[in-house]
Amino acid sequence: MTALAFHGVALGHPGGGGRPAVEDVDGSVADGELLAVLGPNGAGKSTLLRGIVGDALLVAGRIERPGRTIADIAYLPQRPEIDRTFPIGVFDFVAAGLWRRLGAFRRLGAAGAARVEAALGRVGLADLAGRPIGALSGGQMQRVLFARTILQDAPVILLDEPFTAVDAHTTQDLVQVLLDWRREGRTVVAALHDLAQVRAHFPRALLLAGRPIAWGATADVLVPAHLDRMRPGDAICQHDHAPPDLGPVRSAAP
Repeated sequence: MTALAFHGVALGHPGGGGRPAVEDVDGSVADGELLAVLGPNGAGKSTLLRGIVGDALLVAGRIERPGRTIADIAYLPQRPEIDRTFPIGVFDFVAAGLWRRLGAFRRLGAAGAARVEAALGRVGLADLAGRPIGALSGGQMQRVLFARTILQDAPVILLDEPFTAVDAHTTQDLVQVLLDWRREGRTVVAALHDLAQVRAHFPRALLLAGRPIAWGATADVLVPAHLDRMRPGDAICQHDHAPPDLGPVRSAAP
């Protein structure tokens, strides 16, 4: 089954005069697939994710979400617009992830509270439920955002640079959440820049530089012939050391 399909898609920024930030996107993402979207800064990774949820200008083509609506997609942007000075605690902030299920005006109840506690435990923050979000470190805040995403219980999850500016331990824990999502049959599309991380954990990859350069099995996409087609001066991260072993990832459906 197909989770997402792109047909001649070109996307731009609202107010940008219709000039595409990414174009000529043709392909599909299967249900349960773990797909990494890679490319240098300005390659169109974030625009592609925003286009999937209708937040980027569709200049040409169409995006299909078979059997689903935008409301069925959880999207964690790279820089969420969150007022960290707002007086809200971690528990209540994470509980907002249940709005899709409960609605804005229904009480959380004991079952909902248990789900919030379980999500916080899953990201290693069970002991910080009462802390204000303004007192969190960057890594702790990213864990909180993952916990809220867990509670959205969405079949399709989009993540834009989810491991930027967090430490290696936090990254290891959050990658495990991604792998758990895949084992649960969810579709995960993540914009990333670390090639070693993608090779270790993502069976399929899309390499972008304003338009797709290659899309398919990661081993076939991340080869010198494709990486050399980046614009001069562009770079994506290549580590000489392997990331922590978080367990095997099965091959994705073709």
